Amino acid sequence: MANKGTDNRGFGSMDEKKQREIASKGGKAAHEQGKAHEFDSEEARKAGQKGGKAAHESGNAHEFDSQEAREAGRKGGQQSQNQNQSRNQNQNRNS
Repeated sequence: MANKGTDNRGFGSMDEKKQREIASKGGKAAHEQGKAHEFDSEEARKAGQKGGKAAHESGNAHEFDSQEAREAGRKGGQQSQNQNQSRNQNQNRNS
């Protein structure tokens, strides 16, 4: 007789890779139909804060040591500088 339990049925019982594939298809379809939510910068900031807070509370957040923090700050500073230079070059071309 077959097992009538639900251990091997449904989205939640699928392996993570399969779940991601299915979810990705849904997200792409929503964007194509114009029904997907587009976060503005303020919404994205709040969502990031909420996720970071939850990760810290559950003990899953990465704790940077001082060397990692310095490297992350350096990379962020370089990225900002590159974006500013690119923006200035584009403004000069359009003037």
